[in-house]
Amino acid sequence: MTTLSGVTTDEEVLDVLERLRAGGDNPSAFLALNSGNGYFTDPATDGVVAYREAGSYLLQFGGVHAPPDQRETLLRAFLDHARRRRRKVVAVQVLSPDVDLFVRCGFTVNQIGSSYSVHLPDFALRGSRFMKLRNKISRARRSGLEVTEVPYGECAAEIDGIDGAWLRSKGRHVKEIEFLVGELGGPAQHARRLMLGRLDGKPVAYISYSPAYGSRPGWLHDLSRRLPDAPPGVMEAINLTALERFREEEAEWLHFGFTPFTGLSAEHDPAGAGKATRKIIRLLADRGDTIYPAASQLAYKEKWGPQLVLPEYVAFHGRARLGAIWQILRVTKSV
Repeated sequence: MTTLSGVTTDEEVLDVLERLRAGGDNPSAFLALNSGNGYFTDPATDGVVAYREAGSYLLQFGGVHAPPDQRETLLRAFLDHARRRRRKVVAVQVLSPDVDLFVRCGFTVNQIGSSYSVHLPDFALRGSRFMKLRNKISRARRSGLEVTEVPYGECAAEIDGIDGAWLRSKGRHVKEIEFLVGELGGPAQHARRLMLGRLDGKPVAYISYSPAYGSRPGWLHDLSRRLPDAPPGVMEAINLTALERFREEEAEWLHFGFTPFTGLSAEHDPAGAGKATRKIIRLLADRGDTIYPAASQLAYKEKWGPQLVLPEYVAFHGRARLGAIWQILRVTKSV
């Protein structure tokens, strides 16, 4: 299976889902199923590469989704595919265990952000560090908030209403970020979990969770929206309801996913990392909140006391190029 970006059938998406279940180890791997992605497979492996085409680049998402002993074969096959199409490859959200693989295959690799995860068996809201969080959740519950898990098909219209109000509240020029965040609907919707918050029967907020496979299995907190006038603590109360349910089901991890431009450290960069790229990423971290809401995302994730914070990387085949960074920003609709 080799598909152009955005040209996929339901059967191909479900085949990709099975490949992610079998060989995916990135907690955000499920986002590879987002509409608009293309997929590359090779007969010699059981894995898949998800990507989007942007200008002269193929933007690869989440590294290589394959069993460890097949990743290099698949990555090199994808590079051959890109070379035949006269495209350059840039990979985003590459994890630490795959950095050496990408370097070995001719990539320049830099840290671009971090991901945050909670180990559910060890999680508790006790102690002074969680006092503000407990108070916000109590306030939301006292307001009459009811949280239920619902099938998307039964509340799609209400979800669309929340999305529309949320987007309008951001201003007329703000676009909804894509590619690195979750979505709803499509042939893989049955694998997601949707928690909906209601006040007096009216839907006011929701959080969607996607399955996480591999060495840290559990769930990914991948998409959330609220009405602008929803009371404080609504999102936290919805997430706590989901967290407690996942723990009862003996899930291991709740992943809050990747946030660009956070947790940056030169110590995380491998030898040969691009110095100019490091400066650009640091500049975006310091001044780029209008491009990507990293600060607000980080504040929400840190309030849950994540026990695991891991660096994630961007990898440029060959030397790093400013044009490639621009294409990443454009595809995610950050600019």
